[in-house]
Amino acid sequence: MKKVFQLLTVLMFSVVFPESVFAQHHHSHASHYEENWSEADHHPDHIVLNLTEDPSTSMSVTWRTDTSIRAGIAEIALATAAPKFWRYAQSYNAQTETLDAREVLHAGVASNYHSVTFTGLLPDTLYAYRVGDGRYWSEWFQFMTSSDKAKPFSFLYVGDAQNNILDLWARLIREGYRTAPEAGFIIHAGDLVNQAHSEQDWHEWFTAGSFIHSMLPSISTPGNHEVQSLNQEDASKNIRSLSVQWRPQFNLPLNGVPGYEETVYYIDYNDARIISLNSNYAPQEQKAWLEEVLKENSRKWTIITFHHPIYSASARRDNPLLRNQWKPVFDKYHVDLVLQGHDHSYARGRTKAYVENVLDGVNARDYTGTVYVVSVSGGKMYSLEPTGWDAFEAVEQERAAENTQLFQVISIDGDRLSYESYTAIGELYDAFDLRKSPDGTPNRFVERKGEAIPERRHQNTIPYEDNLPESLETKVLSENPGYQILRVFYFEEVEQKGYYVRLLKENTRMDIKIDTTGKVLEGN
Repeated sequence: MKKVFQLLTVLMFSVVFPESVFAQHHHSHASHYEENWSEADHHPDHIVLNLTEDPSTSMSVTWRTDTSIRAGIAEIALATAAPKFWRYAQSYNAQTETLDAREVLHAGVASNYHSVTFTGLLPDTLYAYRVGDGRYWSEWFQFMTSSDKAKPFSFLYVGDAQNNILDLWARLIREGYRTAPEAGFIIHAGDLVNQAHSEQDWHEWFTAGSFIHSMLPSISTPGNHEVQSLNQEDASKNIRSLSVQWRPQFNLPLNGVPGYEETVYYIDYNDARIISLNSNYAPQEQKAWLEEVLKENSRKWTIITFHHPIYSASARRDNPLLRNQWKPVFDKYHVDLVLQGHDHSYARGRTKAYVENVLDGVNARDYTGTVYVVSVSGGKMYSLEPTGWDAFEAVEQERAAENTQLFQVISIDGDRLSYESYTAIGELYDAFDLRKSPDGTPNRFVERKGEAIPERRHQNTIPYEDNLPESLETKVLSENPGYQILRVFYFEEVEQKGYYVRLLKENTRMDIKIDTTGKVLEGN
């Protein structure tokens, strides 16, 4: 009997083949890693900087070792060109915790995590630091504190890394750092990894970013792939938990909603308030907190990041609960920019200006409400919704992309915010400016996409998906009358080659696995 699932069901739960089957495209080209490749040892690794509530005077760092290293130390000094700047280093004892994840699905390791928050730092100052235990040390890294006065700054923003992270995301994040080496921090808008608790996935993420994680502070928000079952019993009950690595390996502010620590929080960086929301849980509970955080916000610019989009970019996706709960608050407090992920495609658009009665005629398009962006940085790609955002009221999608890895550089200089999106090879793909008005009217909007390359779609890029040979396509369709082929991925296993095929018939979806002769291996 064929295994058939209704479309609404498969949007919520696993199908015949896990989504990872269709996400990990071109298996024959993916790297293989030994089982113990991601294990910690006594040398510090997974070194990551995180911003604090006040990044002008403090900075947090976290690192990993094996459990034989029971205490950690971090040293910090003012960075100078003299090689013995370390003579004046200050030492901090780390807070150490053991993560025993040997019984956790996809984890299977025990490691120690060490964290330090450097305090009493000087604003707008370059520091050098290293981490270790007094015998085994990392190299010295450098970071810059933010200014405590209004001063131009920039930051990076990326969508989902998620799949084939070391293979494909490494080039993207490194190109981003090369494009904006003076950036103050980087926003990761969820789905940093594919399997929430997988030590290999996290090791790929840290290895791909390498020293960038240790020099460019991260603001990370969890996606749905950071929230998965801890074991088979939880999976059978559809119980999902935040990645067991998330809180030990990140040291994010604790100023958010109780119960959602280090996933819901805010950071004031120079003249901007950056807010992280957790779109996996409790939107109404977060709404009340968000309202308070925005009500007392005195910063000029307000930027919010979370994973699931208010306005989805890709086909057959929508998040009405988030839109109904959060968008009215964004409108009320004139949020400038919302940065999201999840849809594995790119879309950028904006809502109408908040004060329409003073804007009429030609100049209305020169002003804007909140600008919404959905982006993707990794190698997993989906198709856009063909009608864009036409189904939604009072919002317009103005730029989109398929099958393209992207990173964004956002620069703030007083009353001007400049947004630029770049491809993985450094091409300008999208751009606009926002300008604050001194009289309190809505932001002026300056469209700059005309400076960028033509739009990218599946039709004018290297094919993302595979094609069945004509003989196999004929065989599959003849054996499944009324179905059409939706997706095809070629696979190579140790003793077998073939294709994963996704079929669609009206609202019914079916997955089969066939060999190179068309014999059905799974799905019947």
